[in-house]
Amino acid sequence: MWAASCLASCCAACACEACRSVVGGISRRSARIAYCGLFALSLVVSWVLREVAAPLMESLPWINHFRKTPDREWFETDAVLRVSLGNFLFFTLLAVLMIGIKDQKDPRDRLHHGGWMAKIVCWCIVVFLMFFVPNGIVSFYETISKFGSGLFLLVQVVLLLDFVHAWNENWVSKDEQFWYMALLIVSLVCYVATFSFTGLLFHWFTPSGHDCGLNTFFIVLTLIFVFVFAVVALHPKVNGSLLPASVISLYCTYLCYSGISSEPRDYECNGLHNHSKAVSTGSLTLGLLTTVLSVVYSAVRAGSSTTLISPPSSPRAGSEKPLLPFDKLEEQEDKKKDEAKPVSYSYAFFHLIFSLASMYSAMLLTGWSTSVGGSGKLVDVGWPSVWVRIITGWATASLFIWSLIAPHIFPEREF
Repeated sequence: MWAASCLASCCAACACEACRSVVGGISRRSARIAYCGLFALSLVVSWVLREVAAPLMESLPWINHFRKTPDREWFETDAVLRVSLGNFLFFTLLAVLMIGIKDQKDPRDRLHHGGWMAKIVCWCIVVFLMFFVPNGIVSFYETISKFGSGLFLLVQVVLLLDFVHAWNENWVSKDEQFWYMALLIVSLVCYVATFSFTGLLFHWFTPSGHDCGLNTFFIVLTLIFVFVFAVVALHPKVNGSLLPASVISLYCTYLCYSGISSEPRDYECNGLHNHSKAVSTGSLTLGLLTTVLSVVYSAVRAGSSTTLISPPSSPRAGSEKPLLPFDKLEEQEDKKKDEAKPVSYSYAFFHLIFSLASMYSAMLLTGWSTSVGGSGKLVDVGWPSVWVRIITGWATASLFIWSLIAPHIFPEREF
């Protein structure tokens, strides 16, 4: 007994020391990856509690205070929402604390990049406390999460548009035949993939013998957007490039697929999934992995976007004005020694992305809080998911067209 106790103590000490070493090894450059890792951990915790926490939650009187005990799926959904609420509050608090940081001399810069052991402990405490809040608060969070999830998808669209335009400008600025050929090849590949994917959508989601007018409308409208993108981009007054138009066309087609594939499994026009009542573990894992990758993409773009989130004082903001309002070069050089470097991205916006992603992940894991109880353990399935994805695709199309024509309508403004 004594030996077992000693062995347990040694293992605990080694685990703590290992955690301390890992946390201590997080540098400024790896801080963003660490936040992504913490978010991934929240998804794993949500998934595990969804599978095992229902019996325990049924026995908690401040949660199960109903006259008639709800189905098991209600407690599974409630567990996911409570973890998501804790994650949301944690990152929202960080976002509020980081508002207004302009340079690395700000004490809050250290909070953003350091103090990881304290932040992990705080995260655990906040998530734990969420299992003691009233059901009404969780229900309210569930409602606003649907809107927050749509906003998260919209932020991804804006970041994607920024990336595509920067990609096109980078290759065009090289002014070499090789890069022009590369633009053409990538554009053609994207268009071939778009039209091939569209053909598959007609095959999968408009089966013969069924009235699938809604799916046909979604697919045809997306195809119309594809042609409009190309026409607007090649218009003489716009003088754009096919690369952004082709990439956004492929992305809109993917959003269309993502939307209609989220239709209920028993819907007659969902020819891809209508024979399965529940997703496999592999599909569930793929759904979570896709969420993590989308958040990582958004977080990385949050640190490199040049038009949306970089502070005006940041070198990435593209400002040609000097950082110091001095005319003499000698005075500028003296001041530079004492000045701190400006931050390269908005810390507040960075954490806001994770706040919105917490809502989005909760909706994925609960089937947008509408299909869990009736369709089994499904991920990202239900009519709310369909409409959120489809409307996001329409918003993507509108934003892209606006990004092409706005500079010519308002030439005096920068977009």
